[in-house]
Amino acid sequence: MLMLMGEIGMRISDEFEKEGNWLFKRRGILPLLILPLVLLALKDSEYFERFGNTVQSLWEVFCIALSFSGLLIRALTLGWVGEGTSGRNTQSQVASELNTSGMYSVVRNPLYLGNFFIILGMILFIQVAWLAVIYTLLFWMFYERILFAEESFLEGKFGDTYRDWARKTPIFFPDFRKWEKPKYSFSMRMVLKREYSTFFGIIVGFILVKFFAEWIGENDLQFRMRWLVFFSIGALVYFVLRFLRKKTNFLKIDQNRR
Repeated sequence: MLMLMGEIGMRISDEFEKEGNWLFKRRGILPLLILPLVLLALKDSEYFERFGNTVQSLWEVFCIALSFSGLLIRALTLGWVGEGTSGRNTQSQVASELNTSGMYSVVRNPLYLGNFFIILGMILFIQVAWLAVIYTLLFWMFYERILFAEESFLEGKFGDTYRDWARKTPIFFPDFRKWEKPKYSFSMRMVLKREYSTFFGIIVGFILVKFFAEWIGENDLQFRMRWLVFFSIGALVYFVLRFLRKKTNFLKIDQNRR
């Protein structure tokens, strides 16, 4: 009986790892799966508008700030890691070393935590409660499997070093009492090099949500200068940093930084 239960357990864990690796390769497009629900929710969007423009504007500012707090988490994570870690690779698991200091000392998955807040801000911007609940459940369901696959890979590569770190570090909810000084000095170039597209993506995301919320929910397409300014700033930052990354050495990372 115990042997049978062990075999079943192995099969479940193998299936979890298989699903996690499949989702890992497609994690960049997973947010698109909720788009049909977003379009449905847009019909009932902008709930706070009934309380006046001030309340509506304050809520929008809060949601934008929440998304950018997710970007800040990502920036604080990436600024203190070395090259070859915490990447955007999609073909397979890659890790030249195990990150255990800085943001990785207070939570095991700071980049995914940042992603959660980035998308949550946009979801809350729509102002439909059931959409936020479904998003949270879907995020947990997908990333639970991705994390299982990632941790299986890291445990296999780093062994006891990984297990000791994982044993004392929370999976998803940070414990800042556990903060350890980062191994590397903070690199703003690393942040700019790897997150300029995320910065612009957040801005474009909010503008699209606002556009479709007014079009679908209110049948109103009024031109608002502040959104054009918002987009222009994002586009300028994006194209300048993209040029610097592709055509210059300005964002080149010092491999020997400490």
